Amino acid sequence: MKKISFEVEESGFYGAYWENKNKSNSALIAMLGDDPSDYLAKTCVKWLHKNGVNVMTMSPAKKDYGHHNYPLERIEKAIEVLKKYGNTKIGIVGASTTGMLALVAASYFSDITLTVAMTPSDFVWQGFMQGNKDGCKEWPIEGESTLSWHGKPLDYMPFVYKHPDYWKVIEQETKGTGNILCSRKLFDDSEKAYNLTEKEMIKVENICGKLCLIGADDDTLWNTGKYIRRMDERLKKTPHKCDYEVLVYKYGTHFVFPETLIKLLVTGFSKFVMKFIFKSAKEHADECRQTRIDIDLKLRKVMREWNNM
Repeated sequence: MKKISFEVEESGFYGAYWENKNKSNSALIAMLGDDPSDYLAKTCVKWLHKNGVNVMTMSPAKKDYGHHNYPLERIEKAIEVLKKYGNTKIGIVGASTTGMLALVAASYFSDITLTVAMTPSDFVWQGFMQGNKDGCKEWPIEGESTLSWHGKPLDYMPFVYKHPDYWKVIEQETKGTGNILCSRKLFDDSEKAYNLTEKEMIKVENICGKLCLIGADDDTLWNTGKYIRRMDERLKKTPHKCDYEVLVYKYGTHFVFPETLIKLLVTGFSKFVMKFIFKSAKEHADECRQTRIDIDLKLRKVMREWNNM
């Protein structure tokens, strides 16, 4: 696949543009993977190309695996570049932390007319860093949000646990569960301690076009089912600009990716590999697979309709 790379210094954002060999005037900003050219990002490009769109992969920065004060202006710059390449329809897709980022970006920029958020929260988090610090693989950054706008951190929910307790709580909750990671306690305890206000909530009612909110109740990282249902209630009570679809499943784990994407990622052994990542994927393998199949069918339909508008 041919790509055009973009650096923050020259272009205002870190990313890579992958043009579909089949001519298209639609493009998705894909916030998937730790780097615009890593295995996950490139596999997502292949999957999205099969669905008829051009792709701009993006991530925070080189060798920066956290999310802290990420400037929303970078999404704005990427949108400008996509327009220059002839894209008249622009969407965004994110999963996990970037599911939240995708929602915030779409609420800021009306040029985004398709938003796919997998396992998102409905509020902005405190910024965090990943790597190795005092034996911890992740830690919160004091005074920083995950996102910023015009140089100012967005209002965020602070984590109740500080370094190094933040990572110790995650390790303790994960130990012996059969899951690759558990951090629901971190989020649940933080929300109880902080008492979320309107300032931290994502203004999903400002999102334009089509919005897809996707998650599962057996997610062990955070209570995404609860967060998505809260967004549903918010949209029901608030005048909004989007046509939205809520897809919350009983089983599906944190990896609520389309089944055909999972198969591309793990070369055909999705059911075998998934059960070693999350306990629910082992105990409810068929249900989780059916969730991914359903998401696959619905997402491909959504993208086809959006692309043909």
